[in-house]
Amino acid sequence: MYTKAQKELRSSANHEKAKLLARFFKTGKGQYAEGDVFLGVMVPTTRNLVRKYARMEVAEVQKLLQSKFHEERLLALFILVEKFQKGDAKIQEKIFKLYLKNTKHINNWDLVDLTAPKIVGAFLQEKPKDILLKLAVSKNLWERRIAILATFQFIYHGKSDWALKIAEKLLHDEHDLIHKAVGWMLREIGKRCSQKNEEEFLQKHIAIMPRTTLRYAIERFEEKKRQYYLKLK
Repeated sequence: MYTKAQKELRSSANHEKAKLLARFFKTGKGQYAEGDVFLGVMVPTTRNLVRKYARMEVAEVQKLLQSKFHEERLLALFILVEKFQKGDAKIQEKIFKLYLKNTKHINNWDLVDLTAPKIVGAFLQEKPKDILLKLAVSKNLWERRIAILATFQFIYHGKSDWALKIAEKLLHDEHDLIHKAVGWMLREIGKRCSQKNEEEFLQKHIAIMPRTTLRYAIERFEEKKRQYYLKLK
């Protein structure tokens, strides 16, 4: 039986947009999101439903998170973020654990990027962070991306040590989505924490760093410095 949230979300389904989203998010055979199914609902529409259904029981949200439809999983994650941000320590821990138990359903880069910093990163902000090291060596692509994206929360608050630690762990990763994510976080370290720390990392690891990671990391550098790093590669 469909929930009210599912019925309302599906009322905005658009077949043509669903086909476009399926191509954009690489759902074809052998691609990183093989088999994912879209309704064709845009993110703003999904966001508009969050407050309306924010009082759903966590167990019901978990069922929504296990939907075959991408947008329903996204709605579930948005609701979890809302609950986490407004909840006490007990509900935050419950949501954090639920999130990590359901990573097989958090299986595309948008699902990770929009929620991992706000749940995983936020929960670990003042706690031991060794779970990120475990996620960083996972066979699951999305758990590895969760590991590095969670550190965005720390970077936002001016702390780069764990982001650099996870970035180093992921330098030999073979997937382009990890190369991009690591480069993005390095760029954010330079922007929000310390460009000196970012450049020290680049100088130390540039020989083994994927070129995509480097390009993302130096995107905001002045042209002369950007070219200097590109020539080192």
